[in-house]
Formats: sequence, structure tokens, C-alpha cells
Amino acid sequence: MLLHLNVETELTPEDREAVEVVEKAILSGIEAEELPPVEVSVTVTDDDGIHRLNREYRQVDRPTDVLSFPLWEPDEDWVIGEEEEFVPLGDIVISLPRAREQASEYGHSLKRELGFLAVHGFLHLLGYDHETKEQEREMFSRQEEILGRIGLVR
Repeated sequence: MLLHLNVETELTPEDREAVEVVEKAILSGIEAEELPPVEVSVTVTDDDGIHRLNREYRQVDRPTDVLSFPLWEPDEDWVIGEEEEFVPLGDIVISLPRAREQASEYGHSLKRELGFLAVHGFLHLLGYDHETKEQEREMFSRQEEILGRIGLVR
């Protein structure tokens, strides 16, 4: 796995420790989905940063918790050049302030919330969605299984 982790906001020592779970969560997802070597970019930002992206790419004029920008369509075969070692899946952007708020709201740790958001974004890169009740059940069940593999249970 090739993970690019970019942090575009100030981190407290607690935040720094919690952000470390992002790599573990993505790796757990890769193993659970039995993927070939993949490349993923994750950016941890503030509400202003994610608000700009949400407005520009989704035409939603507010911050959100996580955005995913897949490089492949759900039904598209992954084809990479001979010189490439990793399948580039896309980008995930996580709002640290939203993660903090949601962790407090749901009564769990920031580490759990960041892990959840990382896996949620990762599954979107793979084509999972939650537009219907059936899709939501499948995606959320998969998320819990992946998080459980690294001890981030509810």
C-alpha cells in the first residue's frame, strides 16, 4: 500500500495520536477487500478546506465530515501501466473539526471517528454507496467489520 497522508490543520498531541489510526484503518480495508497493491491519498483538513471542496465538487455550500474522489468508476476495470506498482484509487478528505464534533456526539473517541471516516471514504473509492437502504446496510456492515479488525468497535 502507498498512503499519502497530508495534514492541513493544526494538531494537538491527542489529534496527532488519533490521526495515526487513519493508516491502520485504510490498511485494514485493503486486507478485508483483498486488494492488490493500491495507492490512496488522505488529507486531514479544517472546515474551511472541506467546505471549499464540497462547494466546488458537489455544489453543497457547507462543510461535511468526509469527501471521496475516486479515480475509477464502480464498474470500471483497474488498468495500470507496466511501470506502475500500485493501483491509484483516489483521494479522501476528512474534516478534523467535524470528526471531533461527531466523536463527542456519538460518545466515542476521536480515534474511532477518524477510523470510521477513513474507512467510509475508502469504501466510497471502491464504489460502495449508501443511496438505498440495502446499499447502506451493506456499506455500514462492511465498515464495522473493517474497524473491528483493528479494535475500533462501538
